[in-house]
Amino acid sequence: MEGRLLARARARQEELRARNRLEETRRRQEVGAAAPEILSIEARLRAHMRELVGLALGQPGRSAQELEEENLALQRRRGELLRAHGWEETYLDPIYSCPLCRDTGWREDGICQCLARLYKQEQTRELSPLLGQGQETFESFRLDYYSPVAPAEGQRSPREQMERVLSVCRAWAGGFGPHSPNLLFTGAPGLGKTFLSASIARVVADKGESVAYDTVTGLLASFEKEKFSRDTDEQSDAASRVRQLLHCDLLILDDLGTEMSTAFSQSALYTLLDGRLRAGKKTIVSTNLGRDDIAERYGAALASRLSGEYEWLEFRGRDIRALRKERG
Repeated sequence: MEGRLLARARARQEELRARNRLEETRRRQEVGAAAPEILSIEARLRAHMRELVGLALGQPGRSAQELEEENLALQRRRGELLRAHGWEETYLDPIYSCPLCRDTGWREDGICQCLARLYKQEQTRELSPLLGQGQETFESFRLDYYSPVAPAEGQRSPREQMERVLSVCRAWAGGFGPHSPNLLFTGAPGLGKTFLSASIARVVADKGESVAYDTVTGLLASFEKEKFSRDTDEQSDAASRVRQLLHCDLLILDDLGTEMSTAFSQSALYTLLDGRLRAGKKTIVSTNLGRDDIAERYGAALASRLSGEYEWLEFRGRDIRALRKERG
């Protein structure tokens, strides 16, 4: 797990712990005001525990059996008093948001699922550039912007094609898992590629999976800072970002083909996409380029990865932004 996001997840966990401690204090004050005998019993039980520890260390005192019998009697009395005042017998027990790790975030076998969940939520919070105003859902994707007229006999109309694309994206998001294919969205600008990427991200993130979004230009900037920056903090942040993009459950990579093409950029892109394939991580790539353009721009190695390991979805139609202006 990356330091920056993990620190934010731990901070949120500390907030939960603090909230639980406040609630414990509130309950004790409530009980103390209404039934002070209960708190007195609890003080005696704690004193008995200290006596038991002393016995274990060889100190003189009452026998363990005597202490145990008195403890049982005190616990019964405490339970009677709690019930008599309308409280559960566990009302004064410690409160944990996660009983598995008692809000520490760690178990004997490693990180607890509660902290892992908070970490993934922190990753997903970084999707704000993609999710926009929260309107990007499959239900709000409007097919009426796509023409029902086929360009030629025997071909799908833009609307028919986009109905298929929408259906594939919806099913892909709903069934996201280790066996899901990678996706490549191709088509001219303004046809809904980013919108459907956001719709998928919303569904997958709601499942508790970690989702990251970046443009190719932004990704390459992180790679460059990691490799060449002389600022230690900047280099550390960039390295953290690169690792996140490499290891998140779903990466949405936008605007392939708009970056400046250099030997370094091609190497970085190949490293990222090949590394994710080898790790079984899923990626959605969005581009305005066609198959021939990709092969010409990126060479055989990267083009082979994109052609052989990704399901291509072609977006067709007219620029939706232009259509909106025409319709007023």
